[in-house]
Amino acid sequence: MILSLLLASCSSSSDTEVPASTAQPETTDLANAISWEACGDGLECGYLDVPIDYTDENSATTSLYLTKHMATSSSQRIGTLLVNPGGPGFGGSFLAESANNIYSPTLLRSFDIVAWDPRGTGQSIPAIDCTDDYDYFFAGGDITPDTEQERAEGIATYKEFTDVCFEKNGEFLPYVGTNNTARDMDMIRRALGEDKISYFGFSYGGELGATWATLFPDTVRAAVLDGASDPEADWIDGGLQQNKGFEEAIATFLAQCSANSTCAFHNSGDAEGAFDSLMESLDENAIPTTSGRPDLTRGMALIAVAKAMYSDTYWSELEIALAAAQADDGTGLLSLFDQYFQMLPDGSYGNELEAFLNILCADNSERMTVEEADSYVPQFQANAPRFAPGTTGDYTCVFWPPALDPRITITGIGAGPIVVIGTTGDPATPLEGTRNMANVLENGRLIVVTADQHLGYGVNSCVNDAVDTYLIDLVVPAAELAC
Repeated sequence: MILSLLLASCSSSSDTEVPASTAQPETTDLANAISWEACGDGLECGYLDVPIDYTDENSATTSLYLTKHMATSSSQRIGTLLVNPGGPGFGGSFLAESANNIYSPTLLRSFDIVAWDPRGTGQSIPAIDCTDDYDYFFAGGDITPDTEQERAEGIATYKEFTDVCFEKNGEFLPYVGTNNTARDMDMIRRALGEDKISYFGFSYGGELGATWATLFPDTVRAAVLDGASDPEADWIDGGLQQNKGFEEAIATFLAQCSANSTCAFHNSGDAEGAFDSLMESLDENAIPTTSGRPDLTRGMALIAVAKAMYSDTYWSELEIALAAAQADDGTGLLSLFDQYFQMLPDGSYGNELEAFLNILCADNSERMTVEEADSYVPQFQANAPRFAPGTTGDYTCVFWPPALDPRITITGIGAGPIVVIGTTGDPATPLEGTRNMANVLENGRLIVVTADQHLGYGVNSCVNDAVDTYLIDLVVPAAELAC
């Protein structure tokens, strides 16, 4: 069972120095490179061809799918706001399609909201496609194997997944990393005819935005990074930070449940003890779920819990699902598990997870052996005993070839002020790491939002007004703004 888990953006810093931009020279004519067509009320859609390999002038191309929500006021329009939802691996086009539900009316009047499906994702061509059988790769297996054979089977699953991905995606995978997506952003800017452009990235979209701002600082009008991860954390430190964030969020959820007699998982005021007992029980004996689907294991249950930790709006659903699991009914936790992996209404999946795992490996310069990965298990268990009880290491990139273009060191030098948002109870990109993103940027400005959720924009008028004022008037918050 592959359990490296996306859990939002996992940082993969490297010692790679910032290279000179390898985007095509500005003299290349990109005017009208996007053939926009109406695709909804106030929406336009189109494709932009960009090089797969920016170091090869004869490179084949990949087609990026873009959507544009046009500014609602032509007289107040400032320019374009590029937006990205993170992952990595999520197609971003929905951010323009659903712009009315995401951004303030002020931003909608002032900007064309342009979103795109980054290379390898969504409707961009080609899209990374490794498997349609998510249950085989992500729901089977045991995170605490008891025998050498069980452990060997788990390792073999990681290798099989990597092999299948490369068999199906040919020579494209080495070029799906963050650096190339940042270069794609510059191509989009040029195709839109803008000398400088504004950006709003969520979660891993913050890491992407900071990479773009480092590579192309002269093109940055403004940039907002909401829920950014620690750009200096390596594969292990980033994982430890993230697991600790989920551990603390689970503790907050259980404490609130214990203190509230109406909580469906109250267990006479000992939700913590009941949770621990349930997880141990699932480790020994999986419980039934839906007909035709795998029985619920401890690993699957923890993925379901992780999904619920992204926002306290899921907590009531989690209470009910945990209570049902105590009665040997795993359907509620399976539902959260399926939501986590973006199951579609017809029972199929998009390619978000496949893209996520491969982008991480393309970004990460480190390649550990199985034994080296296993050596970190005690640190993870001590760091997050509830959330990371597994007895095997993270083999996500063990079988990947060396990265051709690991993510550059983020500095933001020359890009001007960049606003970074972190929330106090963010499990996926903990505030400690987000604060470090603001610190490593040459002119990072941090907004701290009090909330038990991933991402801060939209939580209250304080953060919304500060972001809107910055993006529209280029007035940045002073020091660290508390919202």
